Amino acid sequence: MATTELLPRPTAAPTAPAARRACSVTLVVPTLNEIVGMKAIMPRIRAAWVDQVIVLDGGSTDGTVEWAWENGYEVHVQSEPGIRHAYREVLPKVRGDVIVTFSPDGNSVPELLPELIAKIDEGYDMVIASRYKPPAKSADDDLVTAFGNWLFTRTVNLLHGGRYTDAMVIYRAYRTRIIRELELDQDRWYRTPEWLFRTRISWEPLLSARAARRGLKVAEIPGDEPPRLGGERKLQVLKWGAAYYFQFVRDVFCWR
Repeated sequence: MATTELLPRPTAAPTAPAARRACSVTLVVPTLNEIVGMKAIMPRIRAAWVDQVIVLDGGSTDGTVEWAWENGYEVHVQSEPGIRHAYREVLPKVRGDVIVTFSPDGNSVPELLPELIAKIDEGYDMVIASRYKPPAKSADDDLVTAFGNWLFTRTVNLLHGGRYTDAMVIYRAYRTRIIRELELDQDRWYRTPEWLFRTRISWEPLLSARAARRGLKVAEIPGDEPPRLGGERKLQVLKWGAAYYFQFVRDVFCWR
């Protein structure tokens, strides 16, 4: 699929003065048929909070790309399926010292962006908007996903020395340089589990595990997860869970 380059988003004046930031920030917004959420969520993101917004589309057919284009967002339509491939494709276009990955389906609260970035400015390498750090709550969990998130987070903490309450969530800020330092952009760390379990996975869980293993400076802030707006959940619970667990265990023996 072709890449669509758009003009920068219009810089509407915020309703309150923005805090000074020590780092430049790129907001990466993965989409796949998220027109309902995009219309409700994206106008809540103030231009002063970030330096660049990239809508990273996986082939929407509901008007998501056209809406983003009409509203002045930079758009990249990925050429290979799978969110990690999308991240890798868009990486050369990222201008920020810090990346924030953000779900526009209602699960990520836009008003937490300044707090995430403020923590990064304190010297952290990664800051996670945790759904399970009190008093935060997830309104989108069911019994299966809640147990899976608990299990995977406990596994990362046990095997890799983490201290997370939420190792899996997409909503987080991290320094762009650690993508390459932790080898998140290298196919060799995904190829086997994706082949074994016939799926495509993302890099957030591996990012959590390797940041802990490398001893990077990591923080969490409480971040509610509201219910999804429109669209369909795209979780492949069993396949993704098996693939991520494979990565967690393999890294104990194969990655330093």
